[in-house]
Amino acid sequence: MSPAVQPPQAREADIALILEGTFPYVSGGVSSWINQVIRAYPGYRYAIVFLGSRRSDYSGFKYELPPNVVHFEEHYLYDHLSSHGMPEPRRGDDFAFEMAQTLMESLRHGDADRAKTLQTLRGLTREMMPGGRLRIEDFLYSERAWELLCDTYRRYCTDPSFVDYFWTVRIMFQPLWLLARVAHQLLPVRALHSASTGYAGFLGALLHETRGLPLVLSEHGIYTKERQIDLLKSEWIRDNRNVFQRDPTELSYFRQMWIRFFEWMGRYCYDAADPIIALYEANRLRQIHDGAEASRTFNIPNGINLARFAPLRQQRPATPPQVLCLIGRVVPIKDVKTFIRAMRRVVNQMPAAEGWIAGPAEEDPQYAQECQNLVQSLGLQEHVKFLGFQRVENLMPQIGLVVLSSISEALPLVILEGYAAGVPTVSTDVGSCRQLIEGLDDEDRALGHSGAVVPIADPQALADASIALLSDTAAWNSASAAAVARVERYYTDTMMFDRYRKVYEKALRGQKESG
Repeated sequence: MSPAVQPPQAREADIALILEGTFPYVSGGVSSWINQVIRAYPGYRYAIVFLGSRRSDYSGFKYELPPNVVHFEEHYLYDHLSSHGMPEPRRGDDFAFEMAQTLMESLRHGDADRAKTLQTLRGLTREMMPGGRLRIEDFLYSERAWELLCDTYRRYCTDPSFVDYFWTVRIMFQPLWLLARVAHQLLPVRALHSASTGYAGFLGALLHETRGLPLVLSEHGIYTKERQIDLLKSEWIRDNRNVFQRDPTELSYFRQMWIRFFEWMGRYCYDAADPIIALYEANRLRQIHDGAEASRTFNIPNGINLARFAPLRQQRPATPPQVLCLIGRVVPIKDVKTFIRAMRRVVNQMPAAEGWIAGPAEEDPQYAQECQNLVQSLGLQEHVKFLGFQRVENLMPQIGLVVLSSISEALPLVILEGYAAGVPTVSTDVGSCRQLIEGLDDEDRALGHSGAVVPIADPQALADASIALLSDTAAWNSASAAAVARVERYYTDTMMFDRYRKVYEKALRGQKESG
């Protein structure tokens, strides 16, 4: 859809699909899955609620909205954070701020009393709704809010300056009032489906709390885990302590604050959602560890349309092309630099080999530039190509391996797409990738290895595994056959759609999903 086209608006819908930073503005991965799911159920009317960071971060739709998306609205969490005009003196509601102080104490203490913290969080979020006692103007400008900030800073916060602390708290909590307003104004729907915890899951839980609607949660990756990785790597979080004041084993107060904030938003969502769906068993166990009730959790693996990819097997040359292809966004979590470093070793032993990086580079321009600089410094300009976003069907007949060098994944669709086209995979040992390559149980493992699993951030291991497959046609053919057999037996879209159909039917009848 062109940005100039007016998005659809409706007075009611069946399912509100709550999405954070994905479809329809971001291509691949979760967005591809969302596009699949919507189109699989043409009888359901979807309302999409898109949550983004800032409007300027999104350039236009990467997907055309399916016809059964009858309503689309978008909200940006960090636009106009301080556009409230000249403030007036105000005291603020004492009871509401006592709840806020209790919540901040609970978050600081971590898991001391989950039930009490969740109860406080539920009560506080209700007071954030329009008409509630904790108003956004009071949070921003009241005497009570100032007292709470000063007291908390004096008691707990040693590393950042007060100015940094003041603005960080505002940036962290202010979007919650936006989400409360979105929840209040959302058109009537019969069920909710969130594709993550985080802010999207918070909105889903808030709608569940205030309207009594059933909430389905599907997690591809574990949002809190991925945010932890981002926060631990981030350079924008300040730590103003000098080298003598810092304990190298201790996280800065700011990082702790952000991490606990996302952890408790996740628990708030888990408390409201039923069912809570993971892609594979390790993630389901992580959900339980993070606060999900075990009886509400189960797995529905990704699935793909075999008919779309199977014909590509016939377009392949007799010997596997010496092309290693990383299909994904050029962002740190994909660890593109390890792929590039691995290509130096691959090219040393296979001079005709090429490494293709097929994915958008707009999300993190600085990292993308660093990757291009690395290609230059390693003398790989003729061997490593940045292709930008590409249709997967166009790539598969031309490549010999799908390569994932990621430091975090869930159950990557791109591996399944490669399998359906007969392309083996070399992947880091993240998410469900070992399961996809080596098999889950005895029956699955009997199909054979459909590639190789290597450690994270190990360019030599990644290169050697790739060379071993591409230089041995018999080994490559064996891996290709195992890939085709595995995807056909366990990972088809019809299997996935049948299971989600049952989830939706129960949610729309207002029943609890028991697994």
